[in-house]
Amino acid sequence: MTKETILIVDDEEGIRESLSGIFEDEGYNVLTASTGEDALEIAREHTPGVVLLDVWLPGMDGLETLSKLREADNDIPVIIISGHGNIELAVKATKSGAYDFLEKPLSLEKVLIVAGRALERRKLEEENRVLRADLNRKWRLIGDSAKMKVLQQQIEMAAQSNSRVLILGESGVGKELVARLLHEKSMRVKEPFVEVNCAAMPQELIESELFGHEKGAFTGATERKSGKFELADRGTLFLDEVGDMTLQTQAKVLRVIETQVFQRVGGNKNIKVDVRIIAATNKDLSGEVKKDNFREDLYFRLNVIPIVVPPLRERKEDIPQLIRNFIETFTLENGMRPKEISQDVSKMLQDYDWPGNIRELKNIAERLMIMVPSPVVGRVDVEELGIFKSKQAAREYDYFSCDTLKDARDAFERDFIARKLEENNWNISKTSEAIAIERSNLHKKIKAYGISEPHN
Repeated sequence: MTKETILIVDDEEGIRESLSGIFEDEGYNVLTASTGEDALEIAREHTPGVVLLDVWLPGMDGLETLSKLREADNDIPVIIISGHGNIELAVKATKSGAYDFLEKPLSLEKVLIVAGRALERRKLEEENRVLRADLNRKWRLIGDSAKMKVLQQQIEMAAQSNSRVLILGESGVGKELVARLLHEKSMRVKEPFVEVNCAAMPQELIESELFGHEKGAFTGATERKSGKFELADRGTLFLDEVGDMTLQTQAKVLRVIETQVFQRVGGNKNIKVDVRIIAATNKDLSGEVKKDNFREDLYFRLNVIPIVVPPLRERKEDIPQLIRNFIETFTLENGMRPKEISQDVSKMLQDYDWPGNIRELKNIAERLMIMVPSPVVGRVDVEELGIFKSKQAAREYDYFSCDTLKDARDAFERDFIARKLEENNWNISKTSEAIAIERSNLHKKIKAYGISEPHN
């Protein structure tokens, strides 16, 4: 394990020796300097974990040295030490960026404690930077296609307001990513981003989840609980799969949107909040309104700024960039060596229509990294793993090998129908409408060609 390095800067040799001794006894590497100029040179070469810096130095004094150390590396914690300590000097040192201020004669035990805390804080700050970098990597749009450029522009514009946004798109296209980007680019970025999956939440618990509850409000409510609206105060509340809310819950959410006031379940106290609502759904909400499954007034309240996230099949030119990103992220997180995707496999990936969208592509990238032993992923690897849901979606279409025009026409028609069924999630009615064929006729062709939905 690498030892932490302590830099001690003091013009008194006795101080340098005594401090060096206690830190070395505790297992630290110790560097020393008698002037500010020497300290800066050593810090540039060795990047110490913490600096103990005397105020009164020959030439450049401690506060000037502190300033220059901060310019060179703002992350190094600096502990100021002085035999002429006073409140004014301590305040000045702290304002200049010192981690702490210690007076001489020094308590060696206290010096060790303060230095240890400074090192711990630096470690935490470095971990936070890594986490923020990971989050920034995770929550970013990948792709340079025309549709993605339009989506990026829409996010940038919508993020600047407090208006409600309704994100529309198929399952797996990245609606949560869009919601998080809207929050990250907004003026509410320093406030909470709170997510509620309306589809995953049992309907009997969703009101308690959204609005909170008082102790004793129902069986099992052993203490007061704050709801998502309360937790998201001054921030953003993301209602994912909002189309799955019951009509009763929709009515209550509508009132909160209109008034920004609600009561906990079992309570009678009004709670006022300032929450920006972003909702998402893979359903056609306007169609749900016509079926009386979704309140029209809530639909209009949520649909102030609609943003449609395109399915992956409509931006296939982004697939190579996406697959590289998923491979790089997965291998970094798991300490693996990234694999190369052959040109054949790259073409297979772009030929496929991705009914599961980005989520499916990400899962396949991970499977290839784990299950393919060779450093280059080839066509045989993909075929052996049974990566794609249907064989016809993963192979090249060679109708010229057919002996007769009828055979070629039949092969094309079968593959065309199978692919369109996949694109429409095997919904017969939607597929018949999409390819302009009668539903009954489509049924006959599916039966005649032996087309069936894959189950894997």
